[in-house]
Amino acid sequence: MSRELEFLSTQVIMGRMSRRDFLGRAAALGVAIPVATSMLSSAALASSPIKGGALRAGMQGGESTDSLDPALWTSQVQHSFGQSWGEALTNVSPEGDLVPRLAEEIHASDDAREWTFRLRRGVQFHNGKEMDADDVVATLERHSDEDSQSGALGIMRGIESVRKTGNYEIVITTTEANADLPFLLSDYHLMIQPNGGKDAPEAGIGTGPYKVVEFEPGVRQRAERFQNYWNPDEFGHADEIEILIINDTTSRMAALQSGQVDVVNRVEPSIVDRVANLSNVRVQSVAGRAHYVFVMHADTAPFSDNDLRLALKYAINREDMVDRILRGYGTVGNDFPINAAYPLFPEDIPQREFDLDRAAYHYRRSGHDGPIVLRTSEVAFPGAVDAAQLFQQSAAQAGITIDVRREPGDGYWSEVWNVQPFSASYWSGRPTQDQMYSTAYISTADWNDTRFKREDFDQLARDARGELDETRRQEMYRDMGLMVRDEGGLILPMFNDYIEATSDRVQGWNPHPMGEMMSGYALSRLWLSA
Repeated sequence: MSRELEFLSTQVIMGRMSRRDFLGRAAALGVAIPVATSMLSSAALASSPIKGGALRAGMQGGESTDSLDPALWTSQVQHSFGQSWGEALTNVSPEGDLVPRLAEEIHASDDAREWTFRLRRGVQFHNGKEMDADDVVATLERHSDEDSQSGALGIMRGIESVRKTGNYEIVITTTEANADLPFLLSDYHLMIQPNGGKDAPEAGIGTGPYKVVEFEPGVRQRAERFQNYWNPDEFGHADEIEILIINDTTSRMAALQSGQVDVVNRVEPSIVDRVANLSNVRVQSVAGRAHYVFVMHADTAPFSDNDLRLALKYAINREDMVDRILRGYGTVGNDFPINAAYPLFPEDIPQREFDLDRAAYHYRRSGHDGPIVLRTSEVAFPGAVDAAQLFQQSAAQAGITIDVRREPGDGYWSEVWNVQPFSASYWSGRPTQDQMYSTAYISTADWNDTRFKREDFDQLARDARGELDETRRQEMYRDMGLMVRDEGGLILPMFNDYIEATSDRVQGWNPHPMGEMMSGYALSRLWLSA
């Protein structure tokens, strides 16, 4: 009962529940009004950030190839650490609203092709330089360079020009109308760096609330509060933050329970109940746009044959996987990367079912014979190895042999994902459908991990960006979803909830459906109780 009221009191503080409803629930639980009111007062006090202390996270997903260059970030560890020392022009709130960050004001032309960004004055980089328009222009130029290997390159290819129109103002012109451009510029690769990072992209110098002091890839990453940060009331409450790379689930949970760390990511659904019963631990979960996937390179044999791709899509038992891998902490997927959490979701696309007859039919039509190698790892997503084995078992019922290869966690994101033709992976989702498709499905995207390449799809993506009629735009997104679902290399069995855990010393947790660890902001926004 006390845990339920404690949780509900935080909902009141965050504006998600009325005081009247809280007191009514307290009365229903037999709690006297003065006691319930006292709990609200305590929650309000706890909601005020406390400065000081060292906040430590134990995270899965780090490896020896990690980099401080934002262009190269691929994992949740790089994302979370990067959000603590770097900032983009914009952010997206948990509710999906655009929030200005380094851009103070944003204005668009009537045709949504020319966008003016007025920058904040007085924002300082960690090296003492004041951020200005030259740094922003240089950052966007660097991520537009075809040799940059930037994860944001698919977005930047939609930009025709970036020019400085004042010391604190830039104008971006897009190749076509793009109503979502400010959302796209929240991409975590686009951290503004001195001279755009052209001189030293791996220096770890940004404008964020923390300053990098130690970076040991695959082991630990540490930063100290930046004393000249421009927005200290909202971000940067701990004196020091640290990420310890703990890829093993058992060790990660033990570190939380013992107090070695204060926050952990990726609590596996199979142990949620056990973790929730720990006296000093709180489980945090939120549903959103994240999804666990198996990706096939559609331009590489044998996956270049769409019949084989369809055979594998029909041979996976999605409901069974959600039940046994996610334990209900998620929903069934439909082989395209959009769910009902997105605006303009196409609700009438038929759900693909587990169908052994269809799987066998398409497998025979493909003419393929012999085992199909599927690579997986415990870092691909929680339960990825078990999920691959479930896939192997269901496919065998259709006469399809899958050879599951378990790969080491270290190097998985640099040597397996987006390199090997069939592997397990995950996506955090993106603020808009356009950003999801632009990042991973248009032909020219560097992160097109299914090698899905169709000019008519690319043209639909371009047209949808500038379509202001929402009904027509939804129709376009429906057509794009069907193309990916029926002809792409994506097998998307499930949309997962984010499940993380904190010690009871941690305050300020605000679930964010856009990504793990409060969409990367946990270390910047959490604080420790006195």
